[in-house]
Amino acid sequence: MKREMTCICCPRGCALTVEYEGKEVFSVTGNTCPRGDKYAREEVVEPKRVVTSTVKVKGGRDNVTSVRTNAGVPKAKIFEVMKEINSIVLKAPVKIGDIAKKDICGTGADLLVTRNNQ
Repeated sequence: MKREMTCICCPRGCALTVEYEGKEVFSVTGNTCPRGDKYAREEVVEPKRVVTSTVKVKGGRDNVTSVRTNAGVPKAKIFEVMKEINSIVLKAPVKIGDIAKKDICGTGADLLVTRNNQ
């Protein structure tokens, strides 16, 4: 099979062509750096996305704080990850970089706080 896509690793937006069959990638062309090759191979075999959201905070200035995963999670697990995120309640104070949930849903990605809430 052949799939064409635009690389999202940097502002260049290289036009990539990936030749693959099932989970085996034969070639990636059009990339101008190794990151484009890695992105294309991952995107056709097991696409991942960084998840951003908010979690509840008790006793803080605000009722919620923003969070994100520190790595991409498989697209197939995003709804499971969001369900877990929606069940989390943190206790103030929380600060940028705090781990709200380690290894969320067994994805290997930690959920990090991205806004202070005192």
